[in-house]
Formats: sequence, structure tokens, C-alpha cells
Amino acid sequence: AFPQLRSLNLSANRLRELGPGLARAAPQLQELLLSGNRLRALPGGLLPPAGPPAPFPLLSRLDAADNEVAELGADIAALPALKSLDVANNQLRELPAALADCPRLKEANFRGNQLRDKRLEKMVNGCQTKAILEYLRAGGRGKGKAESAREEVRKKKREKQQKKDSGEGEQDEVEEVSKLLVKILHVSENPAPLVVKVSSGVKDVRAFIVCCVLKGVNLKPGNALKRFLTMQTKLHEDICEKRTVATIATHDLQLVKAPLTYDVQPPDELKIMPLGRKEIKAKDLLRQLQLEAEEQRKQKKRQNVSGLHRYLQLLNGKDNYPCLVDAEGAVISFPPITNSEKTKIRKETRDLFLEVTSDTSLQICKDVMDTLILKIAELNRSALENKEGSGSDVELDAPCGPGNLNQPLVVEQVRVVDTDGNLKVLYPSKTDLATVSSLLTVIR
Repeated sequence: AFPQLRSLNLSANRLRELGPGLARAAPQLQELLLSGNRLRALPGGLLPPAGPPAPFPLLSRLDAADNEVAELGADIAALPALKSLDVANNQLRELPAALADCPRLKEANFRGNQLRDKRLEKMVNGCQTKAILEYLRAGGRGKGKAESAREEVRKKKREKQQKKDSGEGEQDEVEEVSKLLVKILHVSENPAPLVVKVSSGVKDVRAFIVCCVLKGVNLKPGNALKRFLTMQTKLHEDICEKRTVATIATHDLQLVKAPLTYDVQPPDELKIMPLGRKEIKAKDLLRQLQLEAEEQRKQKKRQNVSGLHRYLQLLNGKDNYPCLVDAEGAVISFPPITNSEKTKIRKETRDLFLEVTSDTSLQICKDVMDTLILKIAELNRSALENKEGSGSDVELDAPCGPGNLNQPLVVEQVRVVDTDGNLKVLYPSKTDLATVSSLLTVIR
């Protein structure tokens, strides 16, 4: 029994089912992480037969992404405190109407499931949870109140057409045109697609990685590069939760020697040239950072430390460290600590190789990558607009007149495969970049 247990992480195992014993053993559980297993039903046998006391009265987060869940039972509504539900990348064909009866459910991720209701499938890729629950509550698939909802949509379309005919819709069109543009280059269209091979050892250290190539950025005008680096730091603080759930790495594509391998190495063998430092072994780098942290504490007379020193504890107890290795055998990324000086981004950089790693879930990597691409697109637009109005003498590779401000950035798909060449993840897939669709126009 674990009467005080609040959080349980069973991710990245091979679990096929969970029994009701957990509800009895951990009645105070608030967070249950089950991603990356082989679960086929949820809640399945996790909930004991109905009757007092209610099982998991405090469970607010349930993460079961990247499983084999084909059935999401109506008894999910028996979790009174559930606020966040993640069942992305499973095998669900239906979503139960009982989800709408979860009194506190605020965030739900159903992406990556082949739902029979194609309208619902579109909604889960682009709508807020509230709208999805309303659709389920109405009966979905044209039942009950859903028919009136459909009529409401048709009415709005008619009104929009009337506005357009009368000239009132021009503002809406201007807003649509002004949205940031991103064009996806599919692997099948790319003569030399980049591939990342993943070794089997990473699953016990930092299992998840998502990568892509982003072409057409402009870091030359003014302080564009500084703003780019500041943006990355803010994402690490916010959506990456101080790198505890995910870590971002950005590289100059021209300096990346493909093919790449995501691997693990012992601390006394892993060598890297960290940003702004000389080549050093990982164990020596961590020791050096630890000493710097102690010195920083003494000088500033406080407990908190800044910079890389805050992330040292994330590698505590690891026999091997994760790393991204290029074709020349050089480590270009050592998450969650640092990138390599070898692929450092400069003002002249136009094309980026982006990576996001996590030991939590694949979906978190994708969500962070979605946000990263959006933020880069926003910075790129801002840099071009500032250049246009600044009268700077800096030469650009392309003209920055009004006709060029909305040139799309190109996102090239990158395949992540295992050592046998079997596909593990392709980013961006057709369901990716949906979380930022309200601010980004994606040309697929």
C-alpha cells in the first residue's frame, strides 16, 4: 500500500493491463502516467466495481498516449477530479459521450486516433476540449442537438458569404492572408531527406525524440539572433517546465553532418564541445558545472542557481547519457544539458535542424515542436517587418518588400527510425501543427 503516493510514472514499459489493486493501494494518487505501453482498454480493469469509496477521488491527470487503446470506456466519468486526459496516438475509433460527464475535464488530447466520425476527428485536431465535449454531449454524428449545431455552422457560412458579397468580408480575408505561413516538404518530395537513427539504449535513458528541418529563417536584421535565443530560453522555462518534461536543441543545418544517430554513451566516454567551451568529457563537464554552481551560490549568497547548473540533477543516477551523434562521430547535442559549438547558430544561418527530446512522452515532444515552429515563424515575420521599416544597409538573401513578408517557411519532414530502419516517428505528420493552427497557416 502507498497511502501517501501522489504521482506514479509507469511510462515506456510493456504493460498490457492494470488491475483494480492500484486504486486500493494508492487512494491519494493525483497523477498517473502510462504513456508508451501496450494498454488496450482504458480505464479497463483499473477501476474496481462501483461502490463506495469512489476510486481515485483525487486523480487529476491521466496520460495514456502512445498505447494500443482501442476502447475508451464510459466509466472514465467515474473519475471525479480528472482535469487532463491524454490518449493521443492510440487505436480509438469512438469517443464515449460519457466524457462530457467528467465534471472537471479541461484538457483532453485525442490526436493520432483514426476516429470513425470524421467531423469529430477534425475537431480533435483543431478545436478546444470544451467544443469537443459539447459535440459529444449533443450526441455527435448528427444525433440530437448536433443537427442544430450543424445548422448553426451552415448559417454562419451563409452570413459570411453575404458579408463577402457586400464587401464586409474583406477584413476577414486580410486577417487570413496575414497569418503566418508554413509549407511542409514531405519525405516523398525531398531528394535528400534527413534521417535520425535511434539506438535501443535510449529507451531506458531518454526515450523520445522528434526532429525536423526548418528552411528560410532570417536572423540578420538587428537583434533577431538574440531574440531567437531568448525565445528558446523562455520555452525551456514554460512549456518544457524547466527542461523537466522536454528539451529543445537548435542547430545550423549547414554544419550538421548527416546521417545522425540518437544514442547513449557512458559519462567517461561521451565527449562534446559545449557552447562557448572547449571539448570535454560529459562527467568532467558536469563536475565543472557543479563547482561553478557552488561558487555561484557562495558569491550570491542564495540557494537558487542559474544557467545550465539548474539541470544537472536531471541526469542523477544515469549510467549512460543521451546524445545526438553526427556522421563524423561528433556529439552535437547532449540533452538536457547543452548543444555543441560545432553546429552553433549564427546570424548567417538560414536553415535550421530542430530537435526536441523527452523522457516523458512522444506527444510532449510534438507539442513543444509545434510551439517552437510557431515562435520561429513569428520572429521571422517580425525580423522582416523591422528590416523593411529600418532602412538598414544589411544585405539580405531575398528582398524584404511587402510581397516577400508572407513567404512561407519550409518545414522538411524528418524520419526517426530504429536500428533496423523501421519508422518510429515522422514529423510533421498530417496531425501535427494542429495545436497552433489558429495562428499558423500550414500548406500541406
